[in-house]
Amino acid sequence: MTVKITGIGSFIPETAIKNTDFGAHIFLNEDGTQLSHPNDIVIQKFKDITGIDERRYANENMVSSDMAVIAAERAIENANINRETLDYIILAHNFGDVKKGAIQSDILPSLATRVKQKLQIRNPKCVAYDILFGCPGWVEGVLQANAFLKSGMAQKCLVIGAETLSRVIDAHDRDSMIYSDGAGASVVEISEDDSSGILAFESATYAYEEAGYLYFGNSYNKDLDPDVRYIKMYGRKIYEFALSRVPQAMKECLDKSGIEIDEVKKVLIHQANEKMDEAIIHRFYKLYGKTPPPLIMPMSIHELGNSSVATVPTLFDLLVQGKIKNQEIHKGDVVIFASVGAGMNVNAIVYRY
Repeated sequence: MTVKITGIGSFIPETAIKNTDFGAHIFLNEDGTQLSHPNDIVIQKFKDITGIDERRYANENMVSSDMAVIAAERAIENANINRETLDYIILAHNFGDVKKGAIQSDILPSLATRVKQKLQIRNPKCVAYDILFGCPGWVEGVLQANAFLKSGMAQKCLVIGAETLSRVIDAHDRDSMIYSDGAGASVVEISEDDSSGILAFESATYAYEEAGYLYFGNSYNKDLDPDVRYIKMYGRKIYEFALSRVPQAMKECLDKSGIEIDEVKKVLIHQANEKMDEAIIHRFYKLYGKTPPPLIMPMSIHELGNSSVATVPTLFDLLVQGKIKNQEIHKGDVVIFASVGAGMNVNAIVYRY
């Protein structure tokens, strides 16, 4: 028996925020002083490093659970299953439902419970719960589903990643340009066909020194309410951590699977920073004494930005639908999912499509 992703779906908000939309922002240093460069230079340097041209923000009347429902509906339809047969709904997020104009999170009841209600699932034995695992949350949710399915506790699981990072960013922090909103969902099932599915996985939390690399902090604008907190990060530390830990986790996962590096057709990495992802893929292949083949790493960050837990399932959905230029996936292809984020958490899955 193997565990397979039998349905995939995503929701990409319609509102596109271009880099030029940040032209009038007042960007500040951590100490509250103005940046030394004009905004056009700041934005161009940002683009050169991250690869981001634009990002998507949810409409003001939507919250994370609303986007999660739409992605879930599409995944259920794609899997062609009866939603009443779902045993678990696992929803990964970081900040809950945050309404436009507010910074306070709403997670009572859990987002997974809200999604179950909005999907109108009556079955009380469909267990719904949230997980907080930083950006690798969707991948970790799939691993939890894998455990439930392999143990016999479940036959079908719905795993979702949804986030509205645009609601928790400091407008005076240049890092705010990285973040975006979105949702991705997958139906994960047990199958007697062992020709495809999850082949191996790795997961780890590095917290001894690294726990505070991403944190909630005050705005760089000292005149704003000090009790209101925003997502903050030590970007250089995260970059160095990712380059050190993610390629190694991917290698350990691939070695465990028994698959040769040349058999890997696609590597889907959390869309956080184009240069970081490119460095990760090069370091990964270097561990095998090789260089990455062309088109091995599909990217969505240029148009969609970093939507945290939603990036990997959304990227997978776009790949399956043939909506990424010059990218396609075929039955039997070996794919690696990999992610890194707050915690600091790292995980990877080797998967045969």
